[in-house]
Amino acid sequence: MKRTSFYMLILVSSLFLFAGCSGGKKAKKQEKPNIVFIMADDLGYGELGCYGEEKIETPNIDKLAERGMKFTDFYSGAPVCAPARCMLLTGLHPGHAQIRSNKEAPGQKGDIWDYAKASADPALEGQYPLRKDTRTIGRLLQAAGYRTAAIGKWGLGGPLTDGRPTQQGFDLFFGYNCQRQAHNYYPGHLWRNDEKVELGNRIFSPHQKLPKDVDPYDPKSYEPYKGKVYAPDMMIKEALDFIEENKDHPFFLYYPTTIPHVALQAPDEWVEKYHKIFGDEEPYKGEQGYLPCRYPHATYAAMISYLDDQVGQIVKKLKELGLYENTIIFFTSDNGPTYAGGVDTKFFNSARPFRSEYGWGKGFTHEGGIREPLIVTWEGHIAAGSESNLPGAFWDVMPTLCELAGAPRPDSTDGLSLVPTLLGKGEQQVHRYLYWEFPSYTGQQAVRMGHWKAIRDSIFKGNRKVKLYDLNTDLLELQDISAAHEDVVKEIEGIMNEAHVSSKIFPLGYIDNPEPAKKQPAARKK
Repeated sequence: MKRTSFYMLILVSSLFLFAGCSGGKKAKKQEKPNIVFIMADDLGYGELGCYGEEKIETPNIDKLAERGMKFTDFYSGAPVCAPARCMLLTGLHPGHAQIRSNKEAPGQKGDIWDYAKASADPALEGQYPLRKDTRTIGRLLQAAGYRTAAIGKWGLGGPLTDGRPTQQGFDLFFGYNCQRQAHNYYPGHLWRNDEKVELGNRIFSPHQKLPKDVDPYDPKSYEPYKGKVYAPDMMIKEALDFIEENKDHPFFLYYPTTIPHVALQAPDEWVEKYHKIFGDEEPYKGEQGYLPCRYPHATYAAMISYLDDQVGQIVKKLKELGLYENTIIFFTSDNGPTYAGGVDTKFFNSARPFRSEYGWGKGFTHEGGIREPLIVTWEGHIAAGSESNLPGAFWDVMPTLCELAGAPRPDSTDGLSLVPTLLGKGEQQVHRYLYWEFPSYTGQQAVRMGHWKAIRDSIFKGNRKVKLYDLNTDLLELQDISAAHEDVVKEIEGIMNEAHVSSKIFPLGYIDNPEPAKKQPAARKK
């Protein structure tokens, strides 16, 4: 018995020792949850399998929805890139936000659309910057003890400005600082914090048409629009390294990928997968901007499935490190699907059940331009397979993350925490209304109030009429019923007045300037 007890003691001790050694990579148990926030670029509401997509495979994102909560009535802050990012990171709606449209940085001298010159001169990069004193999610979570990273596309201040990520609450930045540079998935460089990282790709403009003297049906004709290093490959590596390096410390990973924003560029193996499924197709020769593409349908689907694979890699890394159960994962998109660059939203039914063609998708405050997927997963805390129709928007993200991280909620935010809905505990506050304004694409205001959706467009042309839709019966926003509900229109006009604070940088036509309205050009596409 003594000999048996002795050997049992040796066995138990060995098991404990082995467990300790094999768990060397495992993270220490933390009280604060890690946060991963993944944001696609120009992904339509209907382009995920869990939101109805039938032609593009997104198994990893669909799995997040199976294991967490899917929101059906969640909105971006704006129908284009930069303002949406601003409202997400600052917790302010468009009537209060610093940045309300895509706008180039002040004082830039030179041809900012010359990619060779911009690659050599950082002063030619970047959009209108956030102010130095801006209270961002990054800053708030840093103060709560989090390590913070932004990996992907920034668009809120060039590499020489106070708006750059390292000055806005992020310990690590890697990716495209400038939205123009992000039009090419094979750029000459990316940025790691304040250091330019040369990729060795040949520098070329991502805005050109296929030459008339080449065969549009020959795949070799499209070789000039590729490079050696695909930028998203670099970004996912940085994201996984950041998770690994901070496994013993609470972290916030903000992952605003450029996918599937045009140009249409994807690794060959992913394009071939969908080429086999879709068969031959007419090439895109660059007639609607950005780059030519031999197989536009296959390439667009490939880009989204490639992003889905990246989501899978992040989840796998979290599980390998024992972090998955203590990590909250968010997935959304910055605005609706584009109409440019060879993207065929009709083929994919990209914004289902809303419209997505020009005037209804990206760039416009119709549902197809601003209603976005939102999936939130936190194993053991958020009910698997749950769904919420709570209306929410990007400005709700800041108070939500603050509550999850144990950080003080700023008084200045326009948002409400979604935590009661996510965790099924406590009373969920509900917005009386959601408000948008967009001082581009002829000038727009929009309000969602319960089942009512109202839009005032063509503000730069002097239009004052508000169109009203009932989302309970008209998701396509086809029937303007304002004449039959004058009381509702009057209330919404009051909301449009109270929610809007004038901006000298982003004036909203006659609303800020009572003089006779003058026609203003639409913002250049981002």
